[in-house]
Amino acid sequence: MSNFKNVEPLQDFNWEEFENGSAVGTSREELTKAYDETLNKVSEHQVVDGTVISIDKKEVIVNIGYKSDGIIPASEFRYNPDLKVGDVVEVYVENQEDRKGQLLLSHKKARLSKSWERVNNALDNEEVIQGYIKCRTKGGMIVDVFGIEAFLPGSQIDVHPIRDYDVFVGKTMEFKVVKINQEFRNVVVSHKALIEAELEAQKKEIISKLEKGQILEGTVKNITSYGVFVDLGGVDGLIHITDLSWGRVSDPHEVVALDQKINVVILDFDDEKKRIALGLKQLTPHPWDALDANLKVGDHVKGKVVVIADYGAFVEIAPGVEGLIHVSEMSWSQHLRSAQEFMHVGDEVEAVILTLDREERKMSLGIKQLKEDPWESIETKYPVGSKHTARVRNFTNFGIFVELEEGVDGLIHISDLSWTKKVKHPSEFTQVGADIEVVVLEIDKENRRLSLGHKQLEDNPWDTYETLYTPGSVHTGKITELMDKGAVIALNEGGEGFATPKHLVKEDGSQAQLGEELSFKVIEFVKETKRIILSHSRTFEEGKEETKKAPRKRPAKKEEAPAINNVAAGTTLGDIDALAELKAKLEKGE
Repeated sequence: MSNFKNVEPLQDFNWEEFENGSAVGTSREELTKAYDETLNKVSEHQVVDGTVISIDKKEVIVNIGYKSDGIIPASEFRYNPDLKVGDVVEVYVENQEDRKGQLLLSHKKARLSKSWERVNNALDNEEVIQGYIKCRTKGGMIVDVFGIEAFLPGSQIDVHPIRDYDVFVGKTMEFKVVKINQEFRNVVVSHKALIEAELEAQKKEIISKLEKGQILEGTVKNITSYGVFVDLGGVDGLIHITDLSWGRVSDPHEVVALDQKINVVILDFDDEKKRIALGLKQLTPHPWDALDANLKVGDHVKGKVVVIADYGAFVEIAPGVEGLIHVSEMSWSQHLRSAQEFMHVGDEVEAVILTLDREERKMSLGIKQLKEDPWESIETKYPVGSKHTARVRNFTNFGIFVELEEGVDGLIHISDLSWTKKVKHPSEFTQVGADIEVVVLEIDKENRRLSLGHKQLEDNPWDTYETLYTPGSVHTGKITELMDKGAVIALNEGGEGFATPKHLVKEDGSQAQLGEELSFKVIEFVKETKRIILSHSRTFEEGKEETKKAPRKRPAKKEEAPAINNVAAGTTLGDIDALAELKAKLEKGE
């Protein structure tokens, strides 16, 4: 045991070689050199080919023949979902050995180093390439093509309009390069271009077989306010809104939905078959053909107002079956009004069938027929002499039109408004919309019109005036209107009279003025024409004549007396006081 105390192991003994049976004595440096010579010479920042030896969600392991394998983030291969172990890929050597002794590679940089050349070749050769859609952008999508960010316009994603761009994010698709801006290195790609050629061939085949009346299956592609576009398999057709349903359609969304598969019938197309008119309602029988055969004029029906205009309302009594209620059939009134005063769109109404034409598919309805015609019993409800309250509807120069109830109109002639007042226009007497008391004078059932009176509600004052305003009687009145031809005088006892200008001369010779209250003598009274002719002058002129005649009966005392009488005769009646004073002086002097 003591013989081994000072024994030490050889410092450079290669235990590894000893265990492997290698020649003892070969140095580590020599072996390392020999090993290195069997590996690829790899330089940093160089693009080389490598083989994929492992793939997981985070990393792809690639062997480039170096002493260690390289690691590449899996995200760099998103554009190629078909990547598998054994595939040869281009890699860029970032670092031969990082701190951990790991070989760092980049597939993205390797692609970028040759990407511009590849993109240009793809454009020149119309090559189909793969790209990874990274994200949305304004007007389209950003696509990773050979490591370059290319633009995919929204219009170039598919032949159909795209409603949801987000469903394409994260997808790998095939593209064609359609445009390159060399200066700014912008690349535009298209997916639509790949399928257009194929669709064009399908389109020609479909169009060649199109026939009117043909029924095809299609997919709702777009819905507008005026109709629905349907994809017939590469060929688009339009169902106009009026051909969607036999009933009225305000919004096509009520009938169909986007992407819905529907059967349609070809109604028409142009010579080149570029515009194809389709129908949906034509696949079902017309509702008029299914209308109850027992339905007849006079029957009551119920329906909904679907369209309204000034002249009437269309009522749908069954889907696709409509009748028109003309505004004249909405009320017994003869005054044509707007239909909107009676009903509105969406109203549920009951009506009576007035006409029914199954061949022309037309029907007219009425709602006033649900009420009794007031003119059927007009003599009973509004007998001659009966008194009522009416509503003023409108004026004419000759009278007032009034309504006693809806459908019952009457006319008050202007001469029947007042016994005494001369009405020039009815607007002086009342106003539209006001109530007025009337009495029925005459019934014209044929023309549906009543003759009415207002003044007849009171006794005729002219019967009293006849005894009151006898010719020669004097009454007090006020001048209410002054004209060139004379004046209108309102008499205090009632009624109006008329005086010509010469009968308006006052005693002092001046002319009577508007608003003056004077005494008037009745010259003429005519009951039939309701005329009272008055004179103010006559109230003192006749007294003057008596004064003139009186001195002639006396003997003349002086020669000057006749002259005095002549002077007196020449004076106005308004100077009677002055004449009396002069006469007294003469007599005193005598």
